[in-house]
Amino acid sequence: MAIAIDYTPAYEQGGGIGRYVRELIQAVIPLPTAYAYRLFVAGYQPAKALPFASNERVNWATTPITPKTFARYWHRLRIPYPTIEAWTGPIRLFHGTDFVLPPLRRDTKALLTIHDLSYIHTPESASPRLKAYLERVVPRSLARADHILADSSASKQDIIAHYGVDPAKITVLLSGVNPSFRRVDATAARLKYGIGDAPYLFTIGTVQPRKNYERLIAAFERLAPNFPDLKLVIAGGKGWLDDPIYAALSRSAYQDRIRFIGFAEDADLPALYSGAALVPFISLYEGFGFPVIESMACGTPVVASNVSSIPEAAGDAAILVDPRDLDAITESCRRVLEDSALRADLIKKGYAQAARFTWERAARELLSIYAEVL
Repeated sequence: MAIAIDYTPAYEQGGGIGRYVRELIQAVIPLPTAYAYRLFVAGYQPAKALPFASNERVNWATTPITPKTFARYWHRLRIPYPTIEAWTGPIRLFHGTDFVLPPLRRDTKALLTIHDLSYIHTPESASPRLKAYLERVVPRSLARADHILADSSASKQDIIAHYGVDPAKITVLLSGVNPSFRRVDATAARLKYGIGDAPYLFTIGTVQPRKNYERLIAAFERLAPNFPDLKLVIAGGKGWLDDPIYAALSRSAYQDRIRFIGFAEDADLPALYSGAALVPFISLYEGFGFPVIESMACGTPVVASNVSSIPEAAGDAAILVDPRDLDAITESCRRVLEDSALRADLIKKGYAQAARFTWERAARELLSIYAEVL
C-alpha cells in the first residue's frame, strides 16, 4: 500500500516548515508498518544530495521541475494533468505537507497539512505575491482534502473560522523536539557567529514583519543601559518587507550590540540557544513556534507571545506577553535577567514542557491518521 509524501519543503526550505517535514518523515519511516513510501521532491538537483538512499520500503520520486513551475501550471493555470502519480507511480494516499494539493487521480486519497493562516491574520506582514497565491489555492485544496492536519489547536480553530471546514475533518498534530536540542557548550557557536563572550538575548525566525523584530529592537534599547554587556542576536534568513527592520537597526544607538547573523545551521542551534541568557520569542502570529520548546530543551528561559498557538507550545513554562505591548516585553525580559529564582523556575518548568513534544509521538499519530484516511 503506497503513500506519497511531498518532501519538497524539507528539501528546499531551511526554516520551520522545512524542519517540520524533515523531522516528521524521518521519524515515520523507521516505524513498523505495511506502507511503502514515495517521497516526492520537486526542483531536485543532482548536486544536492537526498538525505538517505531508497530501499525496499522508501523510494524517492524526484523531478527537476521546480515548485514555482508546478504552481504556475497546476494552480495558476489550473491544468489538471499530469497528476502527481506521473512521478510517484500508483498510490493510495498523497500527503501534501505545505498548504496545497497537486492534481490527483480520482481514487487517490488526499491528506493536507495547513501550518498556519498568517497570510490572513497578519496580512500586513505577508509577501503580497505569496498571500495572493495562498488565498486562491488554499481554499481549493481544503475542499479537495479527505482530511486536514493542523500544527496546533489555534491553527485548527483558524481553519474552521475562516474556511468553514467541519471540525471532524481536522486533526491537530503537534510537533516534536529533536534530541539534539539539549544544553551544550556554546563556545564554538559564539566564535563562529561573532557573538563573543558577552551575555545575549537570542531569537530566531525569517526576517519579516510578523516576527516583530522592530519591537524587539525597541525593547532591547530600553534594556541596554541597565545591562551594559548585553547583546541582542537575531538568526534568520532574509525574508520580505524587511526594510523597516534594518532601518530600526541603523537608527539604534545600540546597533553595535545588535547582531543579525543570517541563517543559522540546524546543527548550531542547540549551542546558540544554550549560550543565551534569554530567548524572547514575541512573534505576532505562529502556527506552532519551534523556538519556544527548543529553547526550553536547551535550558534557556523564554519570554513569549500570548497569541495564536504560542501558549500551546509554552504551557506554564514561559512568561507570556502581548507582543504589541512594548512595556510588557521590556519588563518581562528585565525580570528574567535580574531574578535568579524566576530563571531557575522557568528553566525547570521548561525542561518538563519540552519533554512533552517528541517526533516519535508525532510519527505514531501520523500513522494512525494515514490508517484512518485509508
